[in-house]
Amino acid sequence: MSRPMRARLGLLLLAGFALAGCSIPSWIPLIGSNKPIPPGTAATPPPKQATAPLIAVTPAAGSAIDPDSVVDRVICIVNNDAITLFELDEAEAYYLYESKEAAPTGEARTALRDRLLQRIIENRLQLQQAERERITVEDFEIAEQMADIMKRLNVKTEAELEQALRLQGVTAESVRKRIRDQAMVDRVRRRRVNLRVTVTEGEIDRYLTQNREKLETGLTFEARHILFIPDPNRGEDGWDEARRRAADTYDRVLGGADFGELAKELSQDGSGKDGGSLGTLKRGELAPDIEAAILRLSLGEASAPFRSQVGYHLFRLDSKESLSGDGLTQARNQIRDILLREKLQVRLKEWLAEIRQRAIIDMRL
Repeated sequence: MSRPMRARLGLLLLAGFALAGCSIPSWIPLIGSNKPIPPGTAATPPPKQATAPLIAVTPAAGSAIDPDSVVDRVICIVNNDAITLFELDEAEAYYLYESKEAAPTGEARTALRDRLLQRIIENRLQLQQAERERITVEDFEIAEQMADIMKRLNVKTEAELEQALRLQGVTAESVRKRIRDQAMVDRVRRRRVNLRVTVTEGEIDRYLTQNREKLETGLTFEARHILFIPDPNRGEDGWDEARRRAADTYDRVLGGADFGELAKELSQDGSGKDGGSLGTLKRGELAPDIEAAILRLSLGEASAPFRSQVGYHLFRLDSKESLSGDGLTQARNQIRDILLREKLQVRLKEWLAEIRQRAIIDMRL
């Protein structure tokens, strides 16, 4: 390996790929000055306490930073790219800021930093793959992202943007590079992962069959009821009397009497004044046995007397959402999204394992 290449591998790469795949964050910390150190002056090491960047900036694979400007420790070589300790520190700070977790110590911190380093490695491998496949990003795409950053920073011109970013220790050019790199990673993922995953109608049918009860949980229905409460002082005779009154009322319903009017006249429940209306209910809101009795009915059908712990009921189903028509179409679309996400996660994991197996990774931490 040539001297320039060894020097390049030892250079500082700014943190950012640890959480690649996320959109550009909305906050910026101080991450140190980019001013070169005059020759003969001792290099100043980066701050011990890393800060999490609003705009996670990482040079393109293989790019170099002037070795006279910063000194950092290389903790891993991924093929020909170096990962530095400062990158890991920045990734940790970013993670703690985003998760709002307290900083761990001891073995917990060691485990966290190991996970973050693995993420940095995975994202570096993806960027390298994108470069091998000659994936490109157009300038106008980067310009759109930069315009969005300008809005968030409330600046109007390129000069104001450059000044605002430099105050936070980064440059507009480094931000553009980060945007370009992330776009390349996204595109190589689409090519290697997204475009190789499909969901068939048969898979949707099977999921629907196996999870119908769960999918129906959020559906609503409307019903009415008439309640007959037994006299608590008459024991079982009171229950018999309540059942008889419910049976007589049921006969009147079958004879064509208006259910709502009968509820107003006879129901001993507070809903009687509203014609026995229970309003719009979501499945799971009523006692399971009562809900099951109602949902067994056809629309407009009244139930035979039903005994509960309270008394005897008559129910009528007024409306019911179901997995049919537009509701079924919506449910199938949701199932497709669920299955697609699951398959994408599996495929991404497999692909990352493939490119990692082919890589030369030299851990130095």
